[in-house]
Amino acid sequence: MKRHIAAVAALSSLAFLAAPTATAADNPYQRGPAPTTASIEAARGYYAVSQTSVSSLVATGFGGGTIYYPTSTSDGTFGAVVISPGFTAYESSISWLGPRLASQGFVVFTIDTLTTLDQPDSRGRQLLAALDYLTQRSSVRGRVDASRLGVMGHSMGGGGTLEAAKSRPSLKAAIPLTGWNTDKTWPEISTPTLVVGADGDTIAPVATHSEPFYESLPASLDKAYLELNGATHFTPNSSDTTIAKYSISWLKRFIDDDTRYDQFLCPLPRPSLTIEEYRGTCPLGS
Repeated sequence: MKRHIAAVAALSSLAFLAAPTATAADNPYQRGPAPTTASIEAARGYYAVSQTSVSSLVATGFGGGTIYYPTSTSDGTFGAVVISPGFTAYESSISWLGPRLASQGFVVFTIDTLTTLDQPDSRGRQLLAALDYLTQRSSVRGRVDASRLGVMGHSMGGGGTLEAAKSRPSLKAAIPLTGWNTDKTWPEISTPTLVVGADGDTIAPVATHSEPFYESLPASLDKAYLELNGATHFTPNSSDTTIAKYSISWLKRFIDDDTRYDQFLCPLPRPSLTIEEYRGTCPLGS
């Protein structure tokens, strides 16, 4: 009996010690330590990252690319995101996002498109084809939770991001970066979407692209509009802390359902040296 009482006491003590991290058990998709402004602005996150190349010869429906993924398997599977480059561009133009996002706890696939001239509708199909390859055929498919996927893209790849979200409502997150598309209205989208524009964009000006994209999304949708300050159409092609910070927060919140990242999205970020304007529908996840 004394041994039984001692065991119960020991278990109670362990439960008490574990209480501060109980939220992690409540959310099976939560990955990594509690975030801080410093951690999401850092060039690299908590996870060491490995990578593997995918040849265009084995890719179906897209042009191959590079998969970046957390090296560790101790935390189970991860959500995943595929990223498309823009018009006339190659995977290298958005490759900086691969290790940066993967080190925060995602499997990230930066892709080449079938041709550099592919239009947004084609790029949308290619994003979905790459997701299917990643979850069904890739060498790291066992590391990916196929029910928690997102898409991103730059310029026409951003337009393709909207096309992919429209075509596959099961996607958990979409982030068009200075997106370009002849279609300006997206009331059909039900995927939480972060639209990123640039105040100095002369190729896809926010007034005729990112702003109408955002405004046309359903009012009931979790959505946000981030307009970068002092930025151009090509700002997403280089390492950018503001893009990374809010992309990480958006992907964590909606792919991982990790409410620890709410603090960076709501209340809405205020204008700053790097933010011209931010709009959004808080509270999140309602």
